[in-house]
Amino acid sequence: MRFGAAVLRTYDGPFTIEDVLHTGPAEGEVLVRIAGCGMCRTDLAVRHSAGRSPLPAVLGHEGAGTVVQTGGPHTGLSNGDHVVLSFDSCGRCRNCMGAAPSYCDSFAPLNLLGARTETPVRFTDPAGTALAPRWFGQSSFAAYAVVEARNAVRVDPSLPVALLGPLGCGFLTGAGAVLNTFRAGPGDTLAVFGAGAVGLAAVMAATASGAVTVAIDRHPERLALAERFGATALHAETPHLPTRIRKLTDGGARYALDTTASAPLINDALQSLRPTGHLGLVARLHTTLPLQPGALDRGRTLSHLCEGDAVPGLLIPRLTALWQAGRFPFDQLIRKYPLADINDAERDCEAGRVVKPVLIPPDGDG
Repeated sequence: MRFGAAVLRTYDGPFTIEDVLHTGPAEGEVLVRIAGCGMCRTDLAVRHSAGRSPLPAVLGHEGAGTVVQTGGPHTGLSNGDHVVLSFDSCGRCRNCMGAAPSYCDSFAPLNLLGARTETPVRFTDPAGTALAPRWFGQSSFAAYAVVEARNAVRVDPSLPVALLGPLGCGFLTGAGAVLNTFRAGPGDTLAVFGAGAVGLAAVMAATASGAVTVAIDRHPERLALAERFGATALHAETPHLPTRIRKLTDGGARYALDTTASAPLINDALQSLRPTGHLGLVARLHTTLPLQPGALDRGRTLSHLCEGDAVPGLLIPRLTALWQAGRFPFDQLIRKYPLADINDAERDCEAGRVVKPVLIPPDGDG
């Protein structure tokens, strides 16, 4: 089949809208007509991957849409189902079988490094040049995506499917950290460092859970959003920031989430914790992380969290139910762009002018 997609051919070049060719779903796969796809900073990080993520490629890993073809009778999905697409996993390793697919033994090769090989090649441009295997199992900056059925989560057809894609990664990560990793509830305290898509999803989930939340960022408009969603907002350059947070959280936050990968802010986060507090990191560190003396004293813990410790088939329906109840208003973070305007969306995302761009293909539902 032939359809339009945004292709990245060089690490420093623009996305180009091109026709691409795919042979369609194999056994256990489904073909999804994309209604909308979120743009995540992980997509944009490919530009700095020093060749580890192969090009040319169709990126995009926050897709949502409608199943239009199934590969075989045992996918568990039917034509017409509305689905949210999430990350890839092998489904066979110890962590996958232990309900921890984001820690799959093959997570990096399958999602980031293009290690899923296909012979013969199934995804090409019209000249026959192979495109990199499915990015995060999706490559959903396109009109269609072919995915493993286990990576497609059926959702209520009454929901605005074009807006749901970010629930498969960015919003899943922030909300999952609060709901799955921390299991925050009434009376708990949380400090969120970085009020982008992941951080604001964490704020919304914490508010829905009854936790007291402090959000820290450098951008006034992001801080205003955090306040709208129920947090107390502090500028990242506030003098004696850990002391301020400890006062606001009755002696220290029980949990903290860092989305910035900034070593100084990570140290601030650790100093903001109460004894036995837990700091989770969701961004990849690109430098060493020197810790202040005593940072991990008195039972404090530091861990890296991947994809909100989520089983997407469980968490995504929970988040849509919260949205339907008015308790997880993620749609307020979204700005829609036609897929043809993907380079404008990237510029706005990098400049902080938009929290979560969602790209709508020409025949999408947006």
